[in-house]
This record gives sequence, C-alpha cells and structure tokens, in this order.
Amino acid sequence: MHITRSGSAPSTTGPEEYFTGTVRIDPLFRAEPPGRAVGAQVTFEPGARTAWHTHPAGQTLIVTFGKGRVQREGGPVEEISAGDVVWFPAGEKHWHGAAPETAMSHIAIQEAIDGSTVTWLDKVSDADYGG
Repeated sequence: MHITRSGSAPSTTGPEEYFTGTVRIDPLFRAEPPGRAVGAQVTFEPGARTAWHTHPAGQTLIVTFGKGRVQREGGPVEEISAGDVVWFPAGEKHWHGAAPETAMSHIAIQEAIDGSTVTWLDKVSDADYGG
C-alpha cells in the first residue's frame, strides 16, 4: 500500500507550448510497475485549454468543478460540467479546457505505453475553440 498525502507533490503551470491560457496541474498519482496509470487534477481558468493531443491508451476525464469544452477531431465542440465523465479512445485527436466565462477542473487519468502518456500536436485556434 502507498498513501500519497494531499499537497505532497508541487503544483506546476501548464507549459505554454501545450496549453493556451492559465492552467495549473496538480499531480495525483503514478502507478508503480507493472501498473501504468497516471493521474492529475488539472484546473483551467476561463478560456484556457490544451493543445490538440492523443494518448496511446486513451484518457478519462472526470470533471470536478465548473464548465468546460471538449472536442475530438472532426466532431463538434461539446460542453461539459461538474459530474461529467469523458472518455477519449487510444489515438483519438482531441482537446479540452474551460468554458469562455467559467473555470473548470478535471481529474485526468491515462496509461503510459512505452513510457509515454501523451503526444502533443498543434494548438487549438480561437476559431476551433469557439466552435
């Protein structure tokens, strides 16, 4: 058994190359081998969002606060809110972030394949964000 105490891992700022706007990442867990799951609480200020990206084993988002937006490549921009759970299949190009006027937090869970949990792509344009 391993207990990770709340606040034991420092918060980081979402890197500008992968995020638009103000984003805080709070690490929650990283499974010990043979486990592969990694989790973080991510908080987006209004209008903040990820760049387009994919995950080799998919990603689950559990929205814990506020309102946000998600989009998969070729699909519509969809609104999400506290209590919603979003699943992106392995390799699906997508982005997620806060609504224009409201902050949003989610727990992001993904698995590492060959040491990688994410492949970052191009930034989401304001036009794409606006739907």
